[in-house]
Amino acid sequence: MKAVGVSRFGGPEALAVFDLPEPHAGPGQVRVRVHAATVNPGDRYLRNGFADVSAVRPPYVLGAEAAGVVDEIGPGTVTGLRVGDRVMAVVVPNEPTGGAYAQYLALPARRVALAPAGSSHSQAATLPMNGLTARLALDLVGLAPGQTVAVTGSAGAVGGYVVQLAKAEGLTVVAVAAPADEDLVLGLGADLVVGWSGDVGRGILQAVPGGVHGLVDTTGVGAGAALAVRENGSVSSTVGGVHSASLRERSIRSRTAVFTQYLDEVAHLDRLRTQVEKGELTLRVARTLPAEEAAAAHRLLDTRGIRGRMVLEF
Repeated sequence: MKAVGVSRFGGPEALAVFDLPEPHAGPGQVRVRVHAATVNPGDRYLRNGFADVSAVRPPYVLGAEAAGVVDEIGPGTVTGLRVGDRVMAVVVPNEPTGGAYAQYLALPARRVALAPAGSSHSQAATLPMNGLTARLALDLVGLAPGQTVAVTGSAGAVGGYVVQLAKAEGLTVVAVAAPADEDLVLGLGADLVVGWSGDVGRGILQAVPGGVHGLVDTTGVGAGAALAVRENGSVSSTVGGVHSASLRERSIRSRTAVFTQYLDEVAHLDRLRTQVEKGELTLRVARTLPAEEAAAAHRLLDTRGIRGRMVLEF
C-alpha cells in the first residue's frame, strides 16, 4: 500500500512515499480504506524527530486523523460498524498501528466512528483529532451556560471548533483573532472579537471588564491571556500547560488538553458527528492535495495563513 512518512528526520523534504505491506484487522479492530488524511501542525513533531517512536519501526508514517470506508472487521470485534460504512478515525502515529498518511489502517474499533452524513471524505477527516481536542479543552474549563469563555487562535481548526462547541452550550465567547479573521470567527458564533495587538489579557479585560470565567488557549499565548480570567476561574491549553504565580494566587485551575485523553471513547466522536449533522460544527477544508504532495502541504504549514485544514487524498 501507499504510505507517506520519513525514514530520516528533517524538514518537509524528508517526507517520502513508501510501499508498505497492507495491515489487516485483528481482534477488536476494523480496517479502514483511507481516502483522506489531514495535515496538522503536530505532524511536524514526528517528522522532525521530536516524538517518541520507540514503539514503531521506520519508515515512520505521519498523521493523526483520517476518513474512508470500512473494508474489514476483525474476528470477535464488537462494533456497530459494517463493511462499506463511511467513517472517520483518530490515529496515534507513534503506536504500532502507524499514522494516518496511509491507504489502509487497522485500528481499534473504539477509535472509528461514522462520518457525518453528507460530508466528503476530506471534510470528515478534519474532525476526529481536532474535534476531540476542542471537546476536551472545553470540558476541562468546565463552564456553565451563561458564563464567558475566551478562545485564542479562534480562526484555527481547533479554536474554531471550540468557539462553535461553546456557543452550542450557551456560553458567551470572546474570540482572540487577527483583524483579517474577524468576520470568520463572528460567523462561527463568537460574540466579541479581541485583536492580537498589544497585551492580549488587557484586550480581553477591555471587552469584558469583570474578566472571563474561563480561557481556552490554542496558541501558546498562555499566562498573558490568563490575566483576564477572573478569580476561581479555569484555563485549558492545547499547546502545553499554562502556569504562573498569578494563576495560583487567584485560585485559577490550569490543565492541558491532549486528545489522547479521549482517544478510546467513541461516544465523543459520535457526539461530534451529530453536532456536524445538526449544523453546530463546520468542517473546514483549506486545500486538498494528492498524498504524493505531502511535502508541499508541510511547507504550507509554515506560512501560518491556512484557515481550516489541508487534506491529503489517497
